Amino acid sequence: MTQSPPDHAAVDAGLVRRLVDEQHPPLAGLPVVYAAVGSDNHVFRLGDRHAVRLPRHARSAERMRHEQRWLAALAPDLPVAVPAPVHSGVPTRDFPWPWCITAWFAGTQAAGRARGHNAVVAAPLAGFLNALHRSAPAGHPPNEVRGRALVEGNAAVRARLRSGMVPHAVRVEELWAAALDAAAWPGPALWLHGDLHPGNLLVRGAALEAVVDFGELTAGDPATDLAAAWLVFDAAGRRAFQAGLGGQYDADPDVWLRARGWALLLATDLLAAGADLPGLHLIGSEALMELLTEDAWAG
Repeated sequence: MTQSPPDHAAVDAGLVRRLVDEQHPPLAGLPVVYAAVGSDNHVFRLGDRHAVRLPRHARSAERMRHEQRWLAALAPDLPVAVPAPVHSGVPTRDFPWPWCITAWFAGTQAAGRARGHNAVVAAPLAGFLNALHRSAPAGHPPNEVRGRALVEGNAAVRARLRSGMVPHAVRVEELWAAALDAAAWPGPALWLHGDLHPGNLLVRGAALEAVVDFGELTAGDPATDLAAAWLVFDAAGRRAFQAGLGGQYDADPDVWLRARGWALLLATDLLAAGADLPGLHLIGSEALMELLTEDAWAG
């Protein structure tokens, strides 16, 4: 009887070396060094110029397949580097899921900086979204929540509010209810990053070096990505971010109200992830404080 692959696969440098040597000989023999782990992927540095990303579980494996299929096609039109696959790895007996080799980016996460310092990447991030937010084909990757109507996340948000994990839950619920009343996105389904928080932005000096982790890649309401206004920036950064976007969303008067709702949804989701990844909990907490202390901001 065929067994299903494990939900979590054991990953170490030896496994990565075997996968690379077997499936992409041009990079065989390069040093492999463990670099990081996120909610979806293990990351190893391969030599000086490449990275290897391997899914942590079955759900992130499906997201890896989406990246392998779509990201290489999107990358040439984007003004900021993204981890388009240099090689798309296939499952083996040792590792049951797809994996990939990408460029190595030497920048640091924007999440490691004081929020006031992130204003320097507001304009390039806005330019990135102006380029990404284009009509997507009918076969774009599906997503259960991201890009859809905010009400699709209502049950999850209210459960988090009832759990006691969210500070100032009564006020947060008021802001959430206001966002749910916003008019729906009136346009076509646009390509979305889907998870645009500072842990997925790599900064080098004053430059936005790369936008990474496209595991939530999908299409729909661009307000999903505009939630970065609160997830990434302080008040000054938000103003710079909005200015950089120009008039792309002027025909949608409720876009920023929905974006604030998406920021609430994503911030509470990041708080919930804190037990395993405390860095994500901090991002969620900081974003929530931005929302609560500047709740009148609507673009």
